Amino acid sequence: MPAKRRLTMRQLRQMLRLAGDGTSTREIALTLGVARSTVQDNLKRAAAAGLRWPLCGDLTDDAIEDRLFARAGVKPGLRRRPEPGWAELAVELRKPGVTLLILWEEYRAVHPGGYGYSRFCDLFRSFEKRLSPTMRQDHVAGDKVFVDYSGKKIAIADPLTGEIREAEIFVAVLGASGFTYAQATWTQTLPDWIGAHVRMFRFFGGVPRLIVPDNLKSGVNRASFYDPEVNRSYAMMASHYGIGVLPARPRRPKDKAKVENGVRFAQTCILGRLRRQTFFSLAEANAAIAGALDRINDHVMRRLGVSRRHLFETVEKPALSGLPGEDYEFAEWRLARVSTDYHVEFDRFFYSVPHSLIRQQVDIRATQRTIEIFLRGKRIAIHQRRYGGRRYGTIPDHMPSSHRRYAEWTPDRFRRWAASIGPQTEGLIVAILASRPHPEQGFRTCLGVLRLYRELRRDHAEAVSARAVEIGGFTCKSISALIANHKAARPTAGPGAIMDHANLRGPGYFH
Repeated sequence: MPAKRRLTMRQLRQMLRLAGDGTSTREIALTLGVARSTVQDNLKRAAAAGLRWPLCGDLTDDAIEDRLFARAGVKPGLRRRPEPGWAELAVELRKPGVTLLILWEEYRAVHPGGYGYSRFCDLFRSFEKRLSPTMRQDHVAGDKVFVDYSGKKIAIADPLTGEIREAEIFVAVLGASGFTYAQATWTQTLPDWIGAHVRMFRFFGGVPRLIVPDNLKSGVNRASFYDPEVNRSYAMMASHYGIGVLPARPRRPKDKAKVENGVRFAQTCILGRLRRQTFFSLAEANAAIAGALDRINDHVMRRLGVSRRHLFETVEKPALSGLPGEDYEFAEWRLARVSTDYHVEFDRFFYSVPHSLIRQQVDIRATQRTIEIFLRGKRIAIHQRRYGGRRYGTIPDHMPSSHRRYAEWTPDRFRRWAASIGPQTEGLIVAILASRPHPEQGFRTCLGVLRLYRELRRDHAEAVSARAVEIGGFTCKSISALIANHKAARPTAGPGAIMDHANLRGPGYFH
């Protein structure tokens, strides 16, 4: 004989009240929406337990259930079907990609006559309640978005070499609707982390009140329950969108249970379903992830009977704040100290500030296009960002007056100066500049050579220049030696002044 349906305590109380009023079992069954036999069975139990309407005011639901359904001779809590090790399952459930459905399927494979899925889940939840008290988080629409990186990565192949590179998966979940966003990024570094947030807000079409990130180093410099230190670049991005940052407590995954579940779901619906596909670019992988996201957000949730997208459109999106006029442009902030040459360094390139600020500590704000330098919140310099070419970017107004004259030196200026002496000297200057990795490194040498030539006649300077080019003497020291030798070799008297000497053979010797 099949087991009778167990009525809820509300239905049991209503059944006893109707029976006390003389209502027939058929009418009671119609009112409660259950079978007549179920009503008859429960009324027999109530009669056997001595329960009649009206009930005593201090009779609780637990007391009524004990009196109606307690089995004589059966130890309370003893179950007739085999049970798994709940503690082991709780540990397994913490592993990536593991769900209760998977655990139940493995349990039924060992115990075919075991509990059904619903009863299995109820028993597991009952066990979980005994582990530690958990505060239920009721999320208000438009209040929080939970963000994190998935522990699993997606493989992307190089189309030319076939080399596999793994990309990270960024996942964000809105608290009230569970509406999910995901995308692949190459790294978890600050530019990718903030860029993913910018695209997330664009995807949502609005901004919630708070971001709840995990304590990723790109977003949180120092994790702390009482006073977490948020990365300055991340904080500036949040300020641009008018959103607060509330990092989860260290090693407390329940603080961000929404995104933990979203990550698990994303791993199943994204990585699981895309595992047989091969991607050859990040854009190709993100296009496939976007299709999987539609499937996640359009899936009708069993308990609620509606999709995440429906909840987002009807409940969450109206509560979001509007987006600013422009997307946030990623900017990295760094502290720097002005060196003695009144420049600050960023990524191996140097940018000038007013020379009066030597040894001062300044803030550098770097975007893809510009370098801005601030002193106590006031911008003191702005430069176009350099990725190649000369390493120093110097604004003339930042230089002392004595240095500005040096800044006016150029290869053309030195060439014109040398050409005014002669073509050999011009060739020497060109050779000196060409012999250096950077022409600027030859400026001082050129200046020294041209100053040495001030004391020489043009023909002598040209002769020295020709000899220097011939022997490759492109330093001030070499040219100074050539000048000294040239002066020593100059004749001091005419041919008639040559003295007679026994060691001089004379022209007759050769006849």
